[in-house]
Amino acid sequence: MIVWGEAATILIADDSPEQIAVIARMLAHDRYTCITVTNGADAVAACASQKVDVALLDVQMPICDGLAACRQLKESAETALIPVLVMTGMTDPTTHLAAIEAGADDFVPKPIQFAELRARVRSAVRMKRCTDELDNAAASIVMLGAAIEARDPRTKGHCERLASYATTLGIRIGLDSRDLRALEQGGYLHDLGKVGIPDAVLFKAGRLTAAEYLLIQSHTVVGDRICAPLRTLSRARSIIRSHHEVLDGTGYPDRLRGGAVPLLAQITGIVDVFDALVTERPYRAAMDAGTALETLRDDVRAGKRDAALVEEFAAIVDASGAEPLDRVAEPIGASQLSCPPA
Repeated sequence: MIVWGEAATILIADDSPEQIAVIARMLAHDRYTCITVTNGADAVAACASQKVDVALLDVQMPICDGLAACRQLKESAETALIPVLVMTGMTDPTTHLAAIEAGADDFVPKPIQFAELRARVRSAVRMKRCTDELDNAAASIVMLGAAIEARDPRTKGHCERLASYATTLGIRIGLDSRDLRALEQGGYLHDLGKVGIPDAVLFKAGRLTAAEYLLIQSHTVVGDRICAPLRTLSRARSIIRSHHEVLDGTGYPDRLRGGAVPLLAQITGIVDVFDALVTERPYRAAMDAGTALETLRDDVRAGKRDAALVEEFAAIVDASGAEPLDRVAEPIGASQLSCPPA
């Protein structure tokens, strides 16, 4: 590995040592730190193990070519937000189309021109800095979600359990890493909008008035609005807004029906109801898991829930046996959401 400069870190992946040296000398003018590798597999590994701000990938490389490496980087939750610039001397449109389909953010034509390379890398670095700021904002919102849960000691662990249950069900039905990440985020953030609901309403022991019930329902829309500016939370927004929607159109806030209810929101809605039923509340004792599952099956018979999703979740619960479900379904961290090599 060769290193120049001290600014952003640029990964250069090219099977030509001469080409790498030329590119690194160019980037040295802007004091970038350069990590160099000679094949796509090493490029993916370097991005996963080190802080990389921009990846420059040649298309034609041994072991794993640049497009396959780009695809793997974009499919992994840990590296998806690294801007990828594809370097190629090929002028045919099919190569550019394949790079776009692989998730490339920009192109650097060969032979490489100094001014153009600097401009494209600077633009990509700015994009990464903005993305990092959004990531930090998203992390703050996740912490806010935990603080909201902490307002009510009776629901301690609810968000963590939901993230765990939902991702376990998502894995069982074959969802990809991006959807699993959204389910994890949605589990923690589904009630984010309750930040604007007064404790006197949120924790009211008696019957809610019509106005208070509408205020409670508004948490779905408020949470969605909070997360709207953050690209890193975009896939979780359907969960935040729609986890109280049901298939017969009697849910809220949009009274969606049937297939209009997003799949990720359906999954979170099912596990949300289950966790609420098996957790003790001031107004009722906790149900056992079997009774809670029968309640979900009643919802299926009433046209509110998808039968296949409920039965897949029931299989997870049944498989846990006497073990508490939250111990069987450990929360999934970002490191476990990486796609295997293509």
